[in-house]
This record gives sequence, structure tokens and C-alpha cells, in this order.
Amino acid sequence: MLSREDNELLCRIGPGTAMGDLLRQYWMPVLFSWELEADGPPRRQKLLGEDLIAFRDSSGQVGMLGNNCSHRGASLFFGRNEEAGLRCVYHGWKFDTAGRCVDMPNEPAESNFKEKIHHLAYPCRERGGLIWIYMGPRAQPPSLPDLEFNTLPESHVAIWKNIQECNWVQGLEGNIDSSHLSFLHTRLTPEGDAGFPGGGGRGSFYRDKTVRLEVMSTDYGLMYAAGRSEQEDITYWRVTQFLLPFWGMFAPVSPSECPMQWWIPLDDNHVMKWDVRWNPTRPLTPEEHARFTAEDPGGFLPQTSDPLHQWRLAGDASNDYFMDYDAQRNRRFSGVPSFNLQDKAVQEGMGFIVDRTKEHLSTADAMMIQVRRRLMNAAKALRDEGVTPPGVDSPELYRVRSATVVLRKGENWQEAGRSYFQAFTDLPVLSAEAQLAAGRVTPTTRPV
Repeated sequence: MLSREDNELLCRIGPGTAMGDLLRQYWMPVLFSWELEADGPPRRQKLLGEDLIAFRDSSGQVGMLGNNCSHRGASLFFGRNEEAGLRCVYHGWKFDTAGRCVDMPNEPAESNFKEKIHHLAYPCRERGGLIWIYMGPRAQPPSLPDLEFNTLPESHVAIWKNIQECNWVQGLEGNIDSSHLSFLHTRLTPEGDAGFPGGGGRGSFYRDKTVRLEVMSTDYGLMYAAGRSEQEDITYWRVTQFLLPFWGMFAPVSPSECPMQWWIPLDDNHVMKWDVRWNPTRPLTPEEHARFTAEDPGGFLPQTSDPLHQWRLAGDASNDYFMDYDAQRNRRFSGVPSFNLQDKAVQEGMGFIVDRTKEHLSTADAMMIQVRRRLMNAAKALRDEGVTPPGVDSPELYRVRSATVVLRKGENWQEAGRSYFQAFTDLPVLSAEAQLAAGRVTPTTRPV
């Protein structure tokens, strides 16, 4: 369990908070590029408790400005996106993507007042079909992290997102928790069918429901292997990566794709969950792309301009996430009908911010315990000593993958992976020997 003070430090991400300051040191992918069009409608955006306005100017550059005009505080959501800037409709002040006031038509022509105004604006970059934002203090932002999916052609990648009504840490903890896979997402029998849509299919099934965790610190965060004895003399290892500050790279379930999720806090009570699958060597097939992006039962609710009412799944607390007790009795461990809705149900069901002073953690929670500690220690080191958090200035540290490894009992999951590495050394990630020598990452193998 955590003390009340540590739980507050871990979860609160608004301006001036220790964890909020930590997250602001890193680039965050927050929108699809296609969500903004040149000279198109501005878009309300909530990030780390701040109200922002996103727009794309006439030249295609993306701006992320503070919501309230620097003149009298009118919302720039109503602004005119025209001629390389966003113009407030109240008195006509116009700002470019860098926050410079480029026109002040209600002032005399000889006035230089506009040159003294600088509106809140955060740097944005685009890569891999995503818009990234840097909300930190540096005049010159760090480099974007070398995450593999964001260095590949877009045809190799499928990305999906949805809002959850809970604190960001609850989502992240679900991603790095291998133990719940033996229960929440499973079918009831080895030969059964859970009836999940899209990529869920039959659902998972594990004969050995007790995971044995081995956790290791890395330069970029933490990783662990969760071992299950699925057959006599055989151990099935799922290797999961946590990369500071919000990246979770769970073990692949298919040899044809690599998985990752990330969790962008909108405010203390809402998080945007992003999910990505990619193939490093070839484009995803239409079937692979469709399977991953298949809509959950009910699909999405109609979007509004409210940033907390966009990308919301129809399954929510108001309809019990489409809970089906007959299916729970006969088909699947949970009556909720899809992986995404199952995660959403349990994470939102904890409340906006779970009271971690009342937890009773077990050995299966070892990774989660250490991730919390790593996040809090990094936030305290930044706050108290000005220590730059891990990975901020080392984009190459993010060139890693998760792993699935099937081994004879007694084989070491790290050492055994050396031979499997050879198939991947030509990819834009660190070579096998380099990764092992640096002690940073486990073998990125596939089922054998």
C-alpha cells in the first residue's frame, strides 16, 4: 500500500505538482494528425489539467495554445483560423503557432504593443501520423523518443484510442499487470469461446493461473518476466516493459505484431488510453489492421467539442459496460464482452483515484510496486535536486520491444533469448548483443 501523501504525489498531474512536472519533461503523442486540418476548426484539448486549443495553420503547422486569449480571456476555441494564425473573435488579436501576437487590429497602427505579448504556446511535432506536444520548461525541447512504431511507415502500424474516467496510474498499472490475464480476459474452458469481437476472439486461457515474477531495473524504466508452467517441464514467459513516464509494452500474443499502450492524463480523473500494434518488417494486412481496430460492442458515442467527451466508448458505467451474466456463467470469466471494456470496467470501477492506503498487495504485484517507486523517485529527484528524468535526453533508450518466450524449465529467459535475437538484428532497434551487453533489455523473442 501507499501512504496518502505518496498516492497524491503519484496521481496528481496538474501544473506545479511533482508528477505533473515530471510528465512535462517528456514529449507526449496526443492527437492523430488527421484530427486537424489546415485553416480548419480549432479543437479543444485537455492535457495535464490544462485547457488548450489545437489548430493547424495555413502552412500546415500545428499550434497548441492556451485556451484563454491574452487580451481579455475569451476562449480561442471560437477563433478564426486564417492566414497563418488563430484570431480571437472578441477583439481580433491574432496568434501564430508559437504564441506570437502577429496582429492587433484594435490598436493604432503605430502601436508596438503586439510585440510585447506572448501567448501560452507549446511546441508540437508530427511523426508517424501523430501530433506530439512538449509542455516542459526547455526553450529547446529534447528529441522525440526512438520508439520503433513511430519510426516505421504508417502502413506497418495500427493505432487506436479511447477515454477512460479514471486516473492515469490506474490505466498504466493495468497494462503492466500480467496476473489479471489469467482471469479478466479469459474463456472458461480450453476449448471454449469467450465470444469477444475483433482481435479478442476466443479469449485467452491459462492452465497455470499463478504467475511468478522476475523484475529488473533498466535505464529507461523497468521490465519483468511473468512465468507460467503451462505444460510439464515448459515455462511460458511474458516479458513486459515499462518505459518512463507512461509507456507500457506488454508481451505480444501474435508473432506478426508488436504491442504497446500509453496513457496521457487529461486531468486527474480522465486519461486517454492509446493502443498500438506494428509489424517491423512489412505492412499490416487489411485483416490484421481490421482485427485490431474492430469496434467494441456499442462502438463510440457521438463526439462533442468537449475534450472529455471525445473518443468515449458506448459501454460505460451507465449500462454496466454491457455486462452479460449468462455469458459469465457459460462462456467467459467476465461477463463484459471485450478486452477494452473489461479493462475500462475494472479501472473505472475503482473510482477516479483509487485509495491505495487500503490495498493488500501480493507477490503478483511486484512490478506495479516498483513502477510506482520508480515514478515517485524520479518526480522527487526532479523536484528536490533538479535531476533530469531517465530517457529525456537519451531517445535511443526507447529502441526496445516486449517478448514472449517459451522455454524448458530451468532455462534462463534472458540467456536463452540470445539465439532468438538473430532474426531481429537488421531492424531499427539495438542489436541483440548490444542490448544484452548494456543490460537494458530482455530477448525480444516470439513463441517457439
